Amino acid sequence: MGIVDFILHIDVHLGDLIVTYGKMTYAIVFLIIFAETGFVFTPFLPGDSLLFAGGMFAATGSFDVIVLALLLWSAAFLGDNMNYWIGHYFGQKIINNKYIPINQKHIDSTQEFYAKHGGKTVFLARFMPIIRTFAPFVAGIGKMQYRKFVSYSFMGGVTWIVGFVLAGYFFGNIPVIRNNFSAVIMGIIVISVVPGIIKLVRSRIK
Repeated sequence: MGIVDFILHIDVHLGDLIVTYGKMTYAIVFLIIFAETGFVFTPFLPGDSLLFAGGMFAATGSFDVIVLALLLWSAAFLGDNMNYWIGHYFGQKIINNKYIPINQKHIDSTQEFYAKHGGKTVFLARFMPIIRTFAPFVAGIGKMQYRKFVSYSFMGGVTWIVGFVLAGYFFGNIPVIRNNFSAVIMGIIVISVVPGIIKLVRSRIK
């Protein structure tokens, strides 16, 4: 519930971090995005909501929007690459280790997503919570050609980071959005997971 509260009220918590740590907040949001995409056991960390809130605070002067976007893209890209190589060299051993908290269903759903969309999964997964954490890991396990992986990771990271940060920058401080921030974040989450739900329903019907 602590994670749920943090995600739904990320505007409040990010504001507290800015007041408490000032410019050090850049490093904190960098580490959160890096960990969310870089460690296969941390898919619960906020991604979309943090980017949107970061853009919202950038519009008020708390962040430099260009610095923020470049920093968070670097975090996402580096996290993706680290996760890929972890999967490449240690993936199956990690999955088989009962002491490492990885949900096998998440691995299976990501592998099914790969089977349908191929290498584009690395790009598409950027916009899907949980799958975006497991996609580079599974790509590493499947020994996807690294050059191909990097190209999709680069494009996906740029589109994801710039899209959500600028959305927060231009729209986050509109009163109706600012005053209903939790509902907006819930809407973003629902839109993100709808493709996965549709795919699940179709597979169940088949």
